[in-house]
Order: sequence, then C-alpha cells, then structure tokens
Amino acid sequence: MGGSPGMSRVRSYPTVDAEEQALAPEGSVRGLDRVLQLQEVDLSIDRLTARLRELEGGEELRSIRAALGQAEARLGELRLAMDSLGREQRRLEGDIDSMERKIQAERRRMLDGSVANPKELQAIEAEVRNLEARKSHAEDLVLEQMERGEQLHGRLGPLEAEEAEARQRLANLEEGSARELVELERALGERRAERTALVQAFDPDLLELYEDLRRQKKGIGAAALVDGVCQACHQKLSPMYIDRLKRVEGVRRCEYCRRILVF
Repeated sequence: MGGSPGMSRVRSYPTVDAEEQALAPEGSVRGLDRVLQLQEVDLSIDRLTARLRELEGGEELRSIRAALGQAEARLGELRLAMDSLGREQRRLEGDIDSMERKIQAERRRMLDGSVANPKELQAIEAEVRNLEARKSHAEDLVLEQMERGEQLHGRLGPLEAEEAEARQRLANLEEGSARELVELERALGERRAERTALVQAFDPDLLELYEDLRRQKKGIGAAALVDGVCQACHQKLSPMYIDRLKRVEGVRRCEYCRRILVF
C-alpha cells in the first residue's frame, strides 16, 4: 500500500549480509580480535617492501649520479674554455713579442745607415707602422682575454664546490643505502615471520576475506570504528546500522567501504 504524500520516507539501511554470518556460524570467528594487528603488520611489510624496491631500483642513486654528471659536465666545459682561452692568450703574447722584435730590428735598420735608398726607407717605415698597428690590436685582444679569463675563473670555485658536494652526497648515499638495505631486509624478515605466526590463529574464511579486501582497497582490509566513524573511509555510519552491527557476533563490515570493522 502506498504511503501518504506528506509522510516522510524511512531510510532503508543495509543489513549484515549472509557472507558475514557464514563466517561465524557459532557466534565467534578466530582471529577477528587480531585483525587490526594483522593490518598493522601488513602495512609495515608494504612500507618496507616499497622502500626496498626503491633502493634496489636505485632511483635516489640515479638522481644523485645525474646531478653529479651535470656538475662534472659544467665543470669540464668551463675548464676547456679556460684552457682554450689560455692557449689563445699565449699565442697572442707570442705574436706580440715577435712583432716587437721585428719592429725594433726594422727601426735599427732605419737608423744605422745600412739603408740609403729613400724608397726602401719609406717601405720600412710603412712596415713598422703596420707592425705597430697589428701589435696594438693584439694587445687589446690580450686584455679582452684576460678579462674573460677572470670571469671564467670566478665561476670555477662555485662549480668545483658543487661537483665536490655532489660527489660526497653520492658517496654518503651509496654507503647509507648499503646499510639501509641490510636493515630493511632484516626488518622485513622479522615482520614476515610475525605475519606467518599471526595468521595461524585466523579462520581461513576470515583471512581470505581480509586479503581480498586488501587487494581491492589499496592495502586496507580492516579498520577501527571510532565514535561511529570508519577509520578507513572516514564515513560516519548511521546509528541504525551501528545498532545492527552491535547485535552481530561475527564479522562486521563498514556500511560504505565494506571493509572489516573492529570496535
């Protein structure tokens, strides 16, 4: 019979399903009181395993090695530029010395009387002027090279410090990673042994349900109910549903996320 239009509809809450009752035909489920302990152990194993894979995969090592490689490349490029600049400066200085000697030699010829022909003297004077102009230009280039060299040298110290820091970080990380791997493997072995011992006290059906939920629910198969709130999905359960759960002696599950609830 249909209700009156003005009458508010009563919300229908899901009941505890047959799957849960089947887990507790006699009112008790072995391991139910320790399911949160198992959940904590499993989460610890998950964290340790993830960290172990991270170290074995070498993401951190690859990252710091890449940083070191970049620092070495920048430092290498700078040193090559400084070497090239130094070679060019030495070449120019050699040219300047050579031109200065030739200028002095030509001036001596002009003054010692060994050349009497006016045209030849004019040619020598022109050569001296040309040499002096070339020498002056070369000297300007040397000054530019020296200024450029000072700029490059100013970058050398910071880049050397960056490269040394990256190298030290890599050494520290390699050493620390080796120690951490040993510790992780030890802790993981202990936690797995703890789990093996713990699951012996569980009903197989409860363990299967819990592990199925962990696979479906991002590693969380069970949660506590605190002040009516599921600590996994953080939804507040309806008072009627909580009242139903309190009358269930077997497995209790969240109204929303369907994880196993403990309270």
